[in-house]
Amino acid sequence: MRRLALTLLLLTACNSGGAEVASNSEAPAGGGRPFQVQALGTFDEPWAMTFLPGTRQALITEKPGRLLLWSEGAQPIVVQGVPPVDYGGQLGLGDIVLHPGFQRNRLVYLSWSEPGPNDTRGPVVGRARLVVEGRSAHLAGLQVVWRAQKVDGRYHHSHRIAFSPDGHLFITSGERMKFTPAQDLGTDLGKVIRLNDDGSVPKDNPFASRGGVGATIWSYGHRNLLGLAFDGEGRLWENEMGPKGGDEVNLIERGRNYGWPVVSNGDNYDGSPIPDHPTRPEFVQPKVWWNPSISPSSMIVYSGSMFPAWRGSAFIGALSGKALIRVALNGTEARKADQWDMGQRIREVEQGPDGAIYLLEDGKNARLLRLTPAGR
Repeated sequence: MRRLALTLLLLTACNSGGAEVASNSEAPAGGGRPFQVQALGTFDEPWAMTFLPGTRQALITEKPGRLLLWSEGAQPIVVQGVPPVDYGGQLGLGDIVLHPGFQRNRLVYLSWSEPGPNDTRGPVVGRARLVVEGRSAHLAGLQVVWRAQKVDGRYHHSHRIAFSPDGHLFITSGERMKFTPAQDLGTDLGKVIRLNDDGSVPKDNPFASRGGVGATIWSYGHRNLLGLAFDGEGRLWENEMGPKGGDEVNLIERGRNYGWPVVSNGDNYDGSPIPDHPTRPEFVQPKVWWNPSISPSSMIVYSGSMFPAWRGSAFIGALSGKALIRVALNGTEARKADQWDMGQRIREVEQGPDGAIYLLEDGKNARLLRLTPAGR
């Protein structure tokens, strides 16, 4: 019955100009974009960026394996000392974040894909000191703090990184298109990982008594987790790609199971159905979901002053959706608010120190964009 209802909704949408269907909240607001867009440069398959505090400089990763120190109006500096990456398909150099004490210790954390034996591979997170001397920069003392299990295939490494307000390191680990390991507490596939900043395991993790990989797990039952951000009250929000439909925004809570691959609001790519979340109440349901897919790539929770009406909202980049999406957060609840067509796949969303919103497009010759209020 759900499939018949979805078909009827899709036909209705096609006859009404392509409105969003099968959603758990109101359709995104239409109309013009309330911001102006300035292009600041182009990059080769950029994946992530983070601003250095008190500056207009940012570190930008490119998936083939380059890390760049970007300054507005200047040629980017190639940062030396980046580890070799297993590049191809969805894999390569990934996320980049600063240690909460960066101004004191100059530590940056980055993720990448690493090859293993017998044509296997897996995601890795390391940390190093950023050294900048004039027009040169390098990473010093690179140390791996987390290394995931290696399996075959080139999918769903996820490897987003975020620090909690209390200084814990959170890492997303995708299920690598292996499905059932997402439900297995003996593997790190399909999980949110929680560590101390040096890679050691906190004693208060929910499955710490299991030891081994299980001790590192914060939540499980995930697919491909590509957005991770804390809100102003310290709640952890995540977005992930569903299969064919069913992209999600989740509130990540200690020790909870989010259901993949047992439940999803999408279907398998071969067309076979997957039971919806409400059929299995023991699994955590998403706060927001999309069908058809938008392919969420990244997430911030906005805290700046340039767009005061949006403070506390989540912003999500969409790949197949070619959009910037705003999700309004209210405590532990969320709803869709706005969806702006950007005309290109959006790989990364970041907040600048001035409160502007920055976007990185996806692919070759991808632009870095700065969004500021319209008419400003």
